[in-house]
Amino acid sequence: MGKAPDANTHAWDTALVLIDVINDLEFDEGPELLKHALTMADHVAGLKIHLRTLGMPVIYANDNFGNWQTDFRQLVDHCLHDQVTGKPIAEKLFPQQGDHFILKPQYSAFFATPLEILLKRLNVRRLILTGMSGNICVFFTAADAYMRGFELIVPEDCIACINPDDKKMVLGYMQTIFKADIRPSTELPFSSPEMTSDP
Repeated sequence: MGKAPDANTHAWDTALVLIDVINDLEFDEGPELLKHALTMADHVAGLKIHLRTLGMPVIYANDNFGNWQTDFRQLVDHCLHDQVTGKPIAEKLFPQQGDHFILKPQYSAFFATPLEILLKRLNVRRLILTGMSGNICVFFTAADAYMRGFELIVPEDCIACINPDDKKMVLGYMQTIFKADIRPSTELPFSSPEMTSDP
């Protein structure tokens, strides 16, 4: 037997998690969410490029939208090549070789998924949560992560909500209750693997 494919070979104890960014946004409020998500996607894309150069693991946690016959690659293909509302987001944030992915059946990336097992395999104890919608799937994932003892970073420029007031509210809640660092992505001190435990 060969080496397990997901063994931790990096010097980081942190992972970047992209939540529901591969999303066709084909629902009534999809166009409104897209308006806010485009800027978010630019920030997440920049953060991802930087963190990948540092060797930090990247994990896509994506809803299966109730389709139990599809897989993540089919979802990516649908969002990239069909004329769907969410195509511009998928074009900015499509997964690359070496990225990890899980499909989730509900809001939280932890509920009924192998995410916790993957994070343990990667020796991760800190999560950078990004994506949409900030007050639903990102929030529920943050709550489950906090309950499991993970440190949280939720850059305020890397989540999107349909309503900007909802975004402000949920960021404040995650900062106060979940002890999340909500500084913008450009202010995060990821410059070396010797980063302290209190970014």
